[in-house]
Amino acid sequence: MSSTLRVVHSDPDILGGTPVFIGTRVPIQTLLDYLEAGDSLNEFLDHFPSVSRAQAIAALELAKEMLIAYANPT
Repeated sequence: MSSTLRVVHSDPDILGGTPVFIGTRVPIQTLLDYLEAGDSLNEFLDHFPSVSRAQAIAALELAKEMLIAYANPT
């Protein structure tokens, strides 16, 4: 899961260590909250222009990889 280092950052000095998109102060949780509420990825990106489409997709891919790994432990 080396992609974690390129997408997600957690630092106690940034939002108390909440995982954020690298180079931003936008929590990863915010993307998930938008999607859970039925908002589109485009709407999230419009509201948080500091997050790139590539970052958002990479975070979703990472979440997918983690869920698949959790459901299918080896």
